[in-house]
Amino acid sequence: MRPHEPHTRDSPGAPGDSGAGVPAAPVPASSWAPVPPSSATGPVPSGAPVWGPTGPVPEAGGGHRQGGLPVPYGAAPVPQGGWYPPGGPPVPPQGQPRGLSPYGRPARHVWEIPLLVIVIGCTAIAYLLAVLILVGSAFSEEGLIVSPYVLLLVFAPVVVWLGRGLNYATQRINGVKMSPTQFPEGYRLVQEAAARFGMATVPDAYVVLGNGQINAFASGHGFRRFVVVYSDLFEIGGAARDPDALAFIIGHEVGHIAAGHTSYWRQLGMFAAPSLPILGSSLIRSQEYTADNHGFCNRPGGAPGAMATLAAGKYLNSQVGFDEMADRAAREKGGFVWLVNALSSHPVLTWRMWALRDRSRHGPLFWRPSARHRIPPTTGYPPITVPPATPPKPV
Repeated sequence: MRPHEPHTRDSPGAPGDSGAGVPAAPVPASSWAPVPPSSATGPVPSGAPVWGPTGPVPEAGGGHRQGGLPVPYGAAPVPQGGWYPPGGPPVPPQGQPRGLSPYGRPARHVWEIPLLVIVIGCTAIAYLLAVLILVGSAFSEEGLIVSPYVLLLVFAPVVVWLGRGLNYATQRINGVKMSPTQFPEGYRLVQEAAARFGMATVPDAYVVLGNGQINAFASGHGFRRFVVVYSDLFEIGGAARDPDALAFIIGHEVGHIAAGHTSYWRQLGMFAAPSLPILGSSLIRSQEYTADNHGFCNRPGGAPGAMATLAAGKYLNSQVGFDEMADRAAREKGGFVWLVNALSSHPVLTWRMWALRDRSRHGPLFWRPSARHRIPPTTGYPPITVPPATPPKPV
């Protein structure tokens, strides 16, 4: 999701624009990175930010906050429930260091590039073997008899290109394209995330029927990039059920684009990843942690709500204790726990919540996190404060 001037109803690139995205408007080259609260909020502890009862605790600095979120240096406060003023948010400087706090550029997971190199190497070897088998079979006495898996590898560039094109066309003809008049809140969140990550072009965004599923994804075709959000993340009427959680999710998906995860060449290089047990899934998990870092930088206060929604759904997410579930990451042990995580394409939820709470290190990829201090066990149930439900009436 990139630097861009979010549109008003009268600005160019509004609904009807046929481009892949909207070109960035020239803005002052000042820092867009959020800043910690001012000293009026009390002393700021040293060290990396961690989650507290009221949200992330910043490292240091000055500035001001609006609506519980940091406001960038030199930028006017964002109108609550409205659009950015003309000119949009300033572009973040490209030389700003990356880190795990929300007050800088989001960091790539430490294991992502090493695993990517290994997977690309394995995929290249598989391509080479497939070509050699095809050539050898063509000159053999039996004639050209080739396994379908060999043909799939040989024609992988075409297969990936066709799959991406069909996926994009499906969204274009079936999805509701976000705009200032269709899902305006989601449209604004995409604009903000793109600006937060310094992207040159804002990706298209679509809403598709969720049918009870909570999901979103990012992809691309050619030079176009897009984000798809399932309708269940929105309330009736088009407003977000949980604006902070939706901002985190959109930041996560735009982060996939900003980190290059939707590139055709990257996906072609990772073509053999599903066939590499543990290795391929670990690479994909590291990419998810990278996207979580982007979502956290975009809206740190939305991480608990987003994870609670993934855990219990859109109606019961308020029943999820973010800290209580994150604490279990250090408690749940065993070989099967390790195996479930190792074979998963996404980090298991308890580990993922732990990583979003502990911003002093990258998310646990292979081994469960260890608690810095003893986590006290739960003692009993909270008192029941609601009257018992009346029995159902006979039919």
